[in-house]
Amino acid sequence: MLSQINQKKIKFKLKSIYKYHLSDNEISNCCEEITKVINRFNIKKKRKKKIISEKTSIVICYGDSVFSSSQRHLLKSFQSFFQKKLSKYFNTVHFLPFYPSSSDSGFAVKDHYKIDSRLGNWSDIRKFSKKNDVMADIVINHSSARGLWFKNFLKEKKPGKDYFLTVNSNFNISKVIRPRDHQLLKKIDIFKKPEYLWRTFSPDQLDMNFKNPAVLLRFIKIMVNLINHGVTIFRLDAIAYLWKESGTKCVNLRETHEIIKLFRIICGFLNVESIIVTETNLPEKENIGYFGNADEANWIYNFSLPPLLIYSFLFENNSYLNRWNKKLPQTKKGNSYLNFIASHDGIGMRPVEDIINKSNKDKFLKRLRKNGSKFSYRKVQNKSKKIYEANITIFDALKKSDYDPKGKFFLERFISAHSIMISFEGVPAIYFNSLFGTSNDEAKYIITGNNRDLNRYRWNHKNITQKLKNTRSKQSIFYKSITDLLEVRRKQTAFHPNGLRSSMNMGPKIFCFKRQSIDKKQIILCVTNLSSKSQSTKINFKFLKWKNLLDNSNNHILGEMIKLKPFQTVWLSNI
Repeated sequence: MLSQINQKKIKFKLKSIYKYHLSDNEISNCCEEITKVINRFNIKKKRKKKIISEKTSIVICYGDSVFSSSQRHLLKSFQSFFQKKLSKYFNTVHFLPFYPSSSDSGFAVKDHYKIDSRLGNWSDIRKFSKKNDVMADIVINHSSARGLWFKNFLKEKKPGKDYFLTVNSNFNISKVIRPRDHQLLKKIDIFKKPEYLWRTFSPDQLDMNFKNPAVLLRFIKIMVNLINHGVTIFRLDAIAYLWKESGTKCVNLRETHEIIKLFRIICGFLNVESIIVTETNLPEKENIGYFGNADEANWIYNFSLPPLLIYSFLFENNSYLNRWNKKLPQTKKGNSYLNFIASHDGIGMRPVEDIINKSNKDKFLKRLRKNGSKFSYRKVQNKSKKIYEANITIFDALKKSDYDPKGKFFLERFISAHSIMISFEGVPAIYFNSLFGTSNDEAKYIITGNNRDLNRYRWNHKNITQKLKNTRSKQSIFYKSITDLLEVRRKQTAFHPNGLRSSMNMGPKIFCFKRQSIDKKQIILCVTNLSSKSQSTKINFKFLKWKNLLDNSNNHILGEMIKLKPFQTVWLSNI
C-alpha cells in the first residue's frame, strides 16, 4: 500500500496544479483516487526495474509499417519481420499510435483503451513486450471529434462530460503560440450559451480540458492500462500545449510542467518501472526545460539534432553544430536525450530558430526544396505564417547538395549522419524507413495531399524481405550500413546514454566529440569528415594502441594525423 509520505507527495503536486481551481477537499478526493489506482496495480504486479545502457536503441514504426496479405493482424507481420531482421540491433520498439483513430495517422484517437482492429489486439503488444521494451504514445493534448468522449461531451454524459476545452469570447488568444495555420477556435452554440472549442492541431483534434481533474485521472488510468499490456515507455505527444490561460502563450505553462512531474512521481510509485518521454518540438531552451530538476521527463527528444546535422552535411560546415554541441548540457543520471534524425513527422524548424540565422536558414530551406521537400506552416501573431517543418525523407534531404549537385556521395552522407546520431550522448532512435534509405512517397502524397505522407511509406513484407536478400539492392546496402553501426555501439561502454560527451574543435570541415564511459575506462573519439573532399587533421593523442571500431585497419592514422575520405566517420577507441 502507498505510504502516507508518498500520498503527501502526490497531494502536494496536485495542490501545485489546482490551487486556483479546486478546493482542498476536491484535491484530497483526487489524491485518494490516484492512490487507489496505484494500490490496485501494485497488488497484482511484482517489482520490475528497467535497465538503460549502451544496448538501448529504438526503432520507430507504425503498427502497419510492414503489411502482409496473409496476416490478418498487421502487428504480427511487423513482429515476424522484427524477429528476423531487427531484434539483433534494437531492444525497443516505438509503435506510433495504434488506437482506433479518425485522422492524422493515428493521432486523432477515438478510443484509448482499444487497438485498431486492422493492426491486432492487446495480446500482440503483450507478446512483443515479453522480449522487447515497447514505447507507445499517450496522445494527451487532444482527442478525436468523432470519438466516444466527444459524443458524450455533447450529451453531458460520462466519460466525456467536461473533458474538452471550451472558452468564451473574453478569452485572450492574442499571444498564443501556434504549431499549425488553421483556425484555432470553433464556435459552438450548445449548453445554452455560445462557446468556442479549442483545436491546436486540426479541426478533428479537440483539446482536452485538464482544469477538470477527471481528465487528469483518466490519463493516469490510461497510462496504467498501457503498463498492464506491456508498454513501459510513454511518449507524451504535444505535451507542451496541455494547459491554457487567457493572455498567455498557452505553451510551456507552469501547470503543464507540474503535471509531468506528477506523472514522474506516480511512475516511481508503480512496481513496474516506466519512462516518460516528452515530445516538445520547440526552441532549444524550452525543450531542455522539460528535464526540470531531474524530476520531470526521463527523456526528451533532441529536436535540434536533425536540422543541425542535415544542415552541416549539406553545406559541409560544422559551425552551428559544433557551437550547439559545446553548449548542450550533459544529462544527469535518470535523464537522457532521445536522439533521432527522422521520424513520422517532418524536420522541425522551430528548434533551430535561435541557432541558425535567417539568411542561412533561407539557404537551407531552398536546398531542401530542391531536394523534393514540401513545407508545413504555423501561424504567428501578426497573422503571417512561418515554416514549422520540412516534409521530406532523410534520404532525399541528404541526397544532393550545392557542393555535390549530382549526389555522388549520397550514401556516405546518409551513413555518416547516422553514425553521429548513434554515437551521440543519449539513446538512438531510428525511423523504420530510414533503415532502407526510403525516398519520398510521391504516389501517396498525390492521393492524399498530406505533406507528412511523403515520409510514411508502408512496406509489403514479401517485397522488403526480397530486397534485403539482394546484397546489391539500395535497401540492403542501407540496412547493413546502419545495423553495422548499431552492432558496434552495443559493445561500447563509452556509448552508455549518460557517458560523458565533450566537444573537440578540428576546424569547420571535421566534426568531433569525445565519449567516455561512466567508469572512465573507455574513451571513444567520434570523428566525421563533413565534406566531399578528403581531410587531414592532427589530434593531440598517442594512437599507438587506439583502434577504429568501424574498420579493422588503421590506415587513416599516421602518427598524430588522421586522414579521412569524403564523409568518412571513424570511432577511435583506446581499448
